Amino acid sequence: MPSVSASPRRLNRCKSSNSRQPNPKEPREHAILEGSNLSSSKPVVRQCHRVVAARLLGGRSFSSDINPRLPSGVLTPEASRSISPSALWRPFQNARLAFFVLTLAACLLFSGAASARRKPIPPNGAHSGPHVTSELTGSVPLHDGERVRLAADLGSVIVHTQDGAKLDYHVHLEADASQKDAQQLLKSFTISTRQAPDEVLLTAKTSQRRSTGRLWATIELDVPKNVSLDVSTGGGDIQTADISGRVTLSTGGGNITAGDIGGPARLDTGGGNIVAKNVAGELAGTTGGGHITVGSVAGNATLHTGGGHIRVGSVQGMARLDTAGGNITLEHSGGELTADTGGGEIEVGEAAGLVRAKTGGGGIRVVRMFGPTDLETSGGSIYLTQVDSAVKASTDDGGITAWFVAPAKAPGICELESSSGDIVVHLPRELAVTIDAQVEKGNEHRMIVDPAFPLKVSYEDSAKGARTVRAEGALNGGGEVLRLRTVAGNIQFVLSDAGKQAQIYQQQMQQLKQQTQAPASPQAGAQSSAPPGNGPGDPTQGTGATPRQ
Repeated sequence: MPSVSASPRRLNRCKSSNSRQPNPKEPREHAILEGSNLSSSKPVVRQCHRVVAARLLGGRSFSSDINPRLPSGVLTPEASRSISPSALWRPFQNARLAFFVLTLAACLLFSGAASARRKPIPPNGAHSGPHVTSELTGSVPLHDGERVRLAADLGSVIVHTQDGAKLDYHVHLEADASQKDAQQLLKSFTISTRQAPDEVLLTAKTSQRRSTGRLWATIELDVPKNVSLDVSTGGGDIQTADISGRVTLSTGGGNITAGDIGGPARLDTGGGNIVAKNVAGELAGTTGGGHITVGSVAGNATLHTGGGHIRVGSVQGMARLDTAGGNITLEHSGGELTADTGGGEIEVGEAAGLVRAKTGGGGIRVVRMFGPTDLETSGGSIYLTQVDSAVKASTDDGGITAWFVAPAKAPGICELESSSGDIVVHLPRELAVTIDAQVEKGNEHRMIVDPAFPLKVSYEDSAKGARTVRAEGALNGGGEVLRLRTVAGNIQFVLSDAGKQAQIYQQQMQQLKQQTQAPASPQAGAQSSAPPGNGPGDPTQGTGATPRQ
């Protein structure tokens, strides 16, 4: 059924005298309105509702009959303009019915507006009413260099450091006082300790496997700084201060926040964020979908996220950075680098080794490269600020800009290729290089050469009328080959400005430094006003979960 949109003029027609007779020449495409009688026409009533709504809401009417894709109550302007004026006033010849319908529509409209102003139902979370609590504490002798292992069914874990040869633990438990088994839930949670050669093992668990209540737990440990740490929890956040030894942290779904780590580290969460300051050894980090932010890594780094961003200050060893769709940012790479994202951007500052970077749709920027570089993007642009080695870069739907330096520290063949973008190369006057450039669709695109470069530009016409443009030449006696290819773009050779290049380099490195700024050491133990385990970034609310079956 068509719906209507009324302007003030059309509303006046609805209120006007019903003595006007229909014009037989007026269009009758709205048969539902014109053929309905006033005693039994539901369509007329609905149309009247929309007329009044249109007047009260600035001339817009609401209907889902015009466009099925629009939510209920939306009418496109094109549909409203197609309604003839006569179709608006004819159904209202009975003044009493018109008054009744107008009043009813106004009531419906204001009642809907009042409903829209109601506050939404809050999401499931901690009960705002009274809680019952319980505390568990204990202490175990511990010496520098030993390992602390904590295995918890649930709960957030906070690790502090202290002076002294001991481990202190404190467990804070909360339950909703309105739950019939609240006290039993508190009593069901226990923590036990066991000493073994060179390590202390803590086990925190609940015996209420089938309880329907919710239990929140926060486990705090005070340990010497010079220990190794192994913490796992079924679903809460983990936060640690600076630890000198090896660190392994694992949670089923919360965030992981660590300070300086003096040895190798493994950080694993089912879906939260990972933040670490500096790692003195190798680092392996995995999250199901959160972001990863790390300061510096002295060894190799393997980082994976199911969809978040990866930001790292520096990796001295080999780096493998992988995200299903986020951005990847690395300020310094000391070894081989492999960066892969399903659709985000990739930004690298200084890369001393081999670089392989691939993205499904974002741009790629490498400020300075000293080793062989292979870059590929399906739909973004590529920007190279200081090309000091062999590079291969390709994009399906973007441009390429490359600034070369002379003399190159690791010369090699350079290939830049774009399917539908421009290629711009900035060459120093003294650079010895052999140019091989081609524009496939030369009828629509050009080869632009600075007069400083004596290149030969030629044209080749095919039998079908297509023209290919080529530029060739050996600059300064020739050298490594610079091969440029674009299908539907321009190729431009620009005389490099060393001062501008240095300025761009400094600006981009400063920008990357800010993006990868190492996080400050966490203040382990900082508490929020919310019940433990229900703070931001805990998507599973694991510390307040019903004990696992």
